[in-house]
Amino acid sequence: MPKTADTLSELSRAVLSFRDERDWEQFHGLKHLMVSLCLEAGEVLELAQWKSDAEVDALPLSPEGREAIEDECADVLAYLLLIAEKAQIDLGAALYHKLAKNAQKYPVEKSLGRRDKYSKL
Repeated sequence: MPKTADTLSELSRAVLSFRDERDWEQFHGLKHLMVSLCLEAGEVLELAQWKSDAEVDALPLSPEGREAIEDECADVLAYLLLIAEKAQIDLGAALYHKLAKNAQKYPVEKSLGRRDKYSKL
């Protein structure tokens, strides 16, 4: 069974250790990490390119499709953790803060079951 981590801190430490063992921090300026995050997110999207909704929904049902999604999501997460470390962002706190902001923009009574942008509610 693959190793799992319980916290973002544990994941960050693992990614930083991997990076540091290879002396790659010298290549990890914030701009380069941000670009890499977008490129890896594009590779997630590439898994859906030219496929129907049904084909995309079936990806995690096959071992090969699941592995491809896992690999690309892991790459995205690794770069996100590196960006957060470089920018000294507590991702957990940032997410809670963003959820609170979004709760103000999208109150349940106005947004329940709707996909409209907050400016259209």
